[in-house]
Amino acid sequence: MARKKKEPEQNKKKVNTDGVVGLVGSTTEQAISETLEINYMPYAMSVIVSRAIPEIDGFKPSHRKLLYTMYKMGLLNGGRTKSANIVGQTMRLNPHGDAAIYETMVRLAKGNETLLHPFVDSKGNFGKVYSRDMAYAAARYTEAKLDGICTELFRDIDSDTVDMVDNYDATMKEPALLPTTFPNVLVSANQGIAVGMASNICSFNLKEVCDTTIALMNNPDHDILETLPGPDFSTGAELLFDANATREIYTTGRGSFKLRAKWRYVKEGNLIEIYEIPYSATSEAIMDKVADLIKAGKIKEINDMRDETDLGGLKLTIDLKRGADPEKLMQKLFRLTPLQDSFACNFNILIAGMPRVLGVGEILEEWTAWRTDCVKRRLFFQIGKKQDRLHLLKGLERILLDIDKAIAIIRETEMENEVVPNLMIGFGIDEIQANYVAEIKLRNINKEYILKQIKAVDELEKEIAELKDILGSSRKLKNLIIKELEEVSKKYGQPRKTEIVYETAQIEPDEEEDDTPDYPVTLFVSKAGYLKKITAQSLRMSGEQKFKEGDSLAFSRETTNKAEILVFTDKFQCYKSRLSEFEDGKASLLGDYLPQKLGMDAGENVLHVILPGDYKGFVLFFFENGKVAKVPLSAYETKTNRKRLLAAFSDKSPLKDAVALTADAQVALYSTDGRVLVISTALLLPKTTKNTQGVSVMGIKKKAKLDHVLLLEESGITNVSRYRSRSIPAAGALLKEEDSLEKQASFDI
Repeated sequence: MARKKKEPEQNKKKVNTDGVVGLVGSTTEQAISETLEINYMPYAMSVIVSRAIPEIDGFKPSHRKLLYTMYKMGLLNGGRTKSANIVGQTMRLNPHGDAAIYETMVRLAKGNETLLHPFVDSKGNFGKVYSRDMAYAAARYTEAKLDGICTELFRDIDSDTVDMVDNYDATMKEPALLPTTFPNVLVSANQGIAVGMASNICSFNLKEVCDTTIALMNNPDHDILETLPGPDFSTGAELLFDANATREIYTTGRGSFKLRAKWRYVKEGNLIEIYEIPYSATSEAIMDKVADLIKAGKIKEINDMRDETDLGGLKLTIDLKRGADPEKLMQKLFRLTPLQDSFACNFNILIAGMPRVLGVGEILEEWTAWRTDCVKRRLFFQIGKKQDRLHLLKGLERILLDIDKAIAIIRETEMENEVVPNLMIGFGIDEIQANYVAEIKLRNINKEYILKQIKAVDELEKEIAELKDILGSSRKLKNLIIKELEEVSKKYGQPRKTEIVYETAQIEPDEEEDDTPDYPVTLFVSKAGYLKKITAQSLRMSGEQKFKEGDSLAFSRETTNKAEILVFTDKFQCYKSRLSEFEDGKASLLGDYLPQKLGMDAGENVLHVILPGDYKGFVLFFFENGKVAKVPLSAYETKTNRKRLLAAFSDKSPLKDAVALTADAQVALYSTDGRVLVISTALLLPKTTKNTQGVSVMGIKKKAKLDHVLLLEESGITNVSRYRSRSIPAAGALLKEEDSLEKQASFDI
């Protein structure tokens, strides 16, 4: 067998990391800006324009392709068909795969309850929007057709109201937009995440949206809040009305609405039934959060909570303990669980291919302008059709003058292709009219038929004049759109599902009641990171403190059960916790291991623990390189219940000590080469950032480093002036024997 000739080394090709094929040893440089422009920008624009952001008709391309396919399948007036059939047909327009198409159909379906006005009339299990785990059935098991409201989407689609464009392989046409007769962009909830931007549009009541649109068309200065008090969600619940927040959203297109679940107390059985939840929440998320609160001991009024959702709708049932106040419990649950949630609005819509964040008034203005253009195109189309018909009838009218002549011309013409020219010459009509006459059946070439046909001439001329009159009058165009809006509102309008709770009727949750018991305790922390919280009574009865082999006490301090602690670690993080979250311990036990209790990262170790008290004063960080950072304790006080603070202190040098002080004090810094420096912390200016590197305080010589720090009164130094410095940085002085007494562990509280 002949051996393959080895390819010369210099001719070998490779693929560079930037995707450019080149010779081995060669490199192709390309500016990052050029790479982004050539490779990334087309993708980003495709996601924004062709996938994630809805357009003025209220649909994304995936919605539009699915609904148009169903329309062309005759599912607007016909019976249901298998969903798998619809999905397969839609792939002629949408190449993203059957799973993505079916998920789109599920969201539009009546059974899923995502939309106030579903576009798909479904049969079978389509899941529920308020359930995270209730899976929808496969496409082969479900059936669907278009809902009646889709008539308003496709009413004028065959009248040239919108542009028809090629599909992805140019084998068929599809509409660029659907000519909706109502502002669906505000009626159907829509959410999408693109590249560098997102869209989140809440749903509004159809009748209220139509009324608002009509009011704005009649009076551009109309107060939208009068006719559109707030959004309306398919899951119902209550909207906590805030006039200022609502006006801001209506003006800017950004902001959030507060939603709250609906519930009732059932005296028989002593239970609470929750039957409507916020649109942004799921029943599983609520159940999980309540379970966590019960385990943490923050809610003690509940015996059991279960999901009793069935064909009748959502129902979460809470069994109460004897004597529990249902009103107070629900206020607490509203405060601590997704039973009260916010819907963040971001009205980002594609207008003429450009994403724009618009307020409600601007959206309705854009929709009105777009709808006006659709109606104009429809009128032009209708006028054109009627003029074509009129033109044919005018030709037929000429034939009426002498039917026998027309018959004679046709009969005496020897060649078929000469019939039309001869009719044109004989009656002075054009080719289109002559073709129409030539195609009339022999039985219809009589006076009665022709008279019957040309009777429509006057009526057509009248209709054309009326259409042109409407087309030339902005007032009549406006009235036509208003009439259509009124018809849609009357036919498909429905009462609000989301109840509005105004400020006068709103029940605000009480201030959070902290029922954590408070009592004196003594805190013990070991060097290995074990924490023990021992009550005064237990401490009196206990013996020697027990520690793990090789471990010892780092510090102890008297405090209270409600006190907070800050735990600083070698990963430059700070963990916040309350002592009440730790069980009362005993001296004979090792205690709680802080890395495990606080959920620290693997390999993360405790460096220092401090008690911040009321967060007045400051914390001093002493670093190995001799620098000291003075940070206000208030920097670690958070309004939320965050347990972990990242970048809690500087990572430029290892931390040797940390101390919290309410007022400036004298401290002694000890270096590994036997030097000591005494300074006042008043020399240090507080820094606003937690992870500041600090300022140089102790001049550390080569191969030396800061070893530990003590308060001056704990240091045992007698000749203070020898080591004191009134300016920084300073090297300090060598420690004399009379000042080097055995000291207790350095403070780190």
